Amino acid sequence: MIDKDDIRINYNRLIERVENACNRVKRKPEDITIVAVTKTLPPAIIRAGYEVGIRIFGENKVQETERKWGELMDIKDKLTLHLIGHLQRNKVRDAIYLYDVIESIDSERLALELDKRIRKSEVKSPFPVLIEVNTSGEETKYGTSPDRAIDLIEKIIQLPTLSIIGLMTVGPLTTDEKRTRGAFSLLRELGERAQKIVKPEQVFHLSMGMTDDFEIAIEEGSTMIRIGRAIFGERYE
Repeated sequence: MIDKDDIRINYNRLIERVENACNRVKRKPEDITIVAVTKTLPPAIIRAGYEVGIRIFGENKVQETERKWGELMDIKDKLTLHLIGHLQRNKVRDAIYLYDVIESIDSERLALELDKRIRKSEVKSPFPVLIEVNTSGEETKYGTSPDRAIDLIEKIIQLPTLSIIGLMTVGPLTTDEKRTRGAFSLLRELGERAQKIVKPEQVFHLSMGMTDDFEIAIEEGSTMIRIGRAIFGERYE
């Protein structure tokens, strides 16, 4: 099992790779947020990540998060936890208490359910969310279609309990760099349009890029990368 020293080495190496990618396109490394993805990882590994300085984590499933993070309540309030996986409407009530950011809003129905649950709760609002867009066109992926994204944003900004802070996408499952760049550049173009609708003056995130493609994502404008294996090694199933 990976230990704290391994995580520290991996994390420092990741930061170096982020800096190199930024330098290639004349961007500032401090503009890139690293979300450490801990899906399938046990609480001990998450705690080790926290102890080496990681403060933003990402989980995929509500039930798994509930089970694991119950053992980490002493540090939970000292970090930011993102939901990066698909959110089912019947899990919204639990999700708003578990997570600080939800990156996977992909329909008006889901947004309306969030709005309803937040109104009935003591959760602080507006709650930060990202709109997930399926820029690869792959049927196995979640996300609204690119041609519906702006319309969805225009509907969600009418909900005072939600604050759209960016867009999210998952790159295509391919070794074709051109396809990968195309998916990421499409999100960047949508982000430029979306920011004008939301709040032109606020930081508007583009959450795109994982272990296998984050350097391309940074070169194409990503501000938030979701990294698991490059920090923690292979998943624990």
